[in-house]
Amino acid sequence: MDFKNDHAFAQDLDKKDTLNHFRSRFHIPQHQQEPMLYFTGNSLGLQPKKTAEYVNQELNDWANLGVEGHFKPGTGWFGYHELLRDSSARLVGALPQEVVVMNHLTVNLHLLLVSFYRPDAKRFKIICEASAFPSDRYALQSQIKYHGFNPDEALIELHAKEGEETLRHEDIIAAINEHGDQLALVMLGGLNYYTGQVFDMKSITDGAHKVGAYAGFDLAHAAGNIKMQLHDWNVDFACWCSYKYLNAGPGGVSGVFIHQKHVENTSLPRFAGWWGNDPQLRFTMPHDFVPVKSADAWQLSNAPILNMAALRASMDLFDEAGMDSLTAKGFQLTSYLLYIVRDVMKQCGDDSLIKVLTPFEKQKQGCQLSLVVKNGRKIFDYLTSHGVVTDWREPDVIRVAPVPMYNSFEDIYKFGVILKDAIQSVK
Repeated sequence: MDFKNDHAFAQDLDKKDTLNHFRSRFHIPQHQQEPMLYFTGNSLGLQPKKTAEYVNQELNDWANLGVEGHFKPGTGWFGYHELLRDSSARLVGALPQEVVVMNHLTVNLHLLLVSFYRPDAKRFKIICEASAFPSDRYALQSQIKYHGFNPDEALIELHAKEGEETLRHEDIIAAINEHGDQLALVMLGGLNYYTGQVFDMKSITDGAHKVGAYAGFDLAHAAGNIKMQLHDWNVDFACWCSYKYLNAGPGGVSGVFIHQKHVENTSLPRFAGWWGNDPQLRFTMPHDFVPVKSADAWQLSNAPILNMAALRASMDLFDEAGMDSLTAKGFQLTSYLLYIVRDVMKQCGDDSLIKVLTPFEKQKQGCQLSLVVKNGRKIFDYLTSHGVVTDWREPDVIRVAPVPMYNSFEDIYKFGVILKDAIQSVK
């Protein structure tokens, strides 16, 4: 499509957008009595208007039913996670028994590493990207230490080539092959939080399996953002949060994927808790743990119902919109954003004003552009003071994430106007 940096053009794109009506189903924060230009769904998604209804229903049931709420018809708390199973499976391309919603992201990562990082004297290394989200690195380092190994030797952090910002796929595969017989696990972000780079999860999984290692992914910035087929890709495990693109609120509950071949292996080591017991036996209080043959067996404790209710409100919207439509609009929104950023540089007469870190190929990016901007902190502060919500990441990156569920093409046009003003004001 030939874009234009023109208000009427952006408005026309919105009129043609079949998902445009979803915007009205979210609360948009206000700035000086106007909707903010909110581009941080990659950090905290906006609140669906249905969220209060879903959460209040459970509060009312708690008030009126007490403990009997566990077995109320339809949305009883005993099986509440089941209400999120099918939608979560559709979200990540999984079978229903391969997913469960529970706990929080790094908690789930640790629980998964119990099962999938089983190092020995020969196989003890983990590959991750050097720019992994810090919590992932901390989890990997602490697991390595727990097993008696030295992170300096066991954690292989992949760096981009000198002068480049993102990892080359062939370098990831080369590292897997290089450490092959010592490699226990490849653990990457499905989409790197800092650069916005999407990794080829299928090929990386295949490469890990060829050398006898497991492959797992943190999908915090991928779930609800890009289309995935975790089952077909043969990924061993993955986990994600729900407060970014999934709009479940601050500290929202996490999701887990464990491939069918592993959930059916009841002898696989794991940490056990009573909520992971076969539900048919759970209230018989068996002496020994009896895992159900699904991802549910990794559950530990009672479900966090209020957090799950908030997620249900958002997942209803994802089911209605569909990931095919969302990813198609997301690519178009981000393409328009890239065009606007480049046009602003042209208008300002300096093509070096802004450097785009994010690879711009359809298979390598989601709803995010990571921008290195001259006078970046001043530009970021100007944007913030003018009602534009972006995300600052040290040392010099502004992350801008146009979310197809609630951002509009007009939002992006207006962003370009304010970005140009910001650049001119701080020269």
